[in-house]
Amino acid sequence: MRIAVFRKAHFNAAHRLHNPSWSDAKNDEVFGLCNNPSYHGHNYELEVKVVGEVDPETGYLIDLKILKDIIKEEVEQRFDHKNLNIDTEEFKTLNPTAENICFVIWKLLRAKLDEKYDLSVRLFETPRNFVEYPA
Repeated sequence: MRIAVFRKAHFNAAHRLHNPSWSDAKNDEVFGLCNNPSYHGHNYELEVKVVGEVDPETGYLIDLKILKDIIKEEVEQRFDHKNLNIDTEEFKTLNPTAENICFVIWKLLRAKLDEKYDLSVRLFETPRNFVEYPA
């Protein structure tokens, strides 16, 4: 039986959208208020979807406690209450757009999950703005 399980998580983080190779004027034009040199923050909501075959012996696709612990270690502890541009290695040179944050989270989780699982990540930057990888 092929099925999907979901785990939700939450983290708060600050960031600044900025391309250092552009002028201040162009950064302001493209990123607007999100280019604030003093940064700004979001209450990110994360949905992780794992798809695969149910283990006939356990009845589980994946033990959700294991998935919870992976998300906590790889996402929450790494990004919660951090300035993504300053406090994290992942975004020292990568613009922390919602798209890039989502993809980075997917890569971090993908590295910890067995290849037998399909994985997708949905990241809500606001209740109305969200991204998903893979699309």
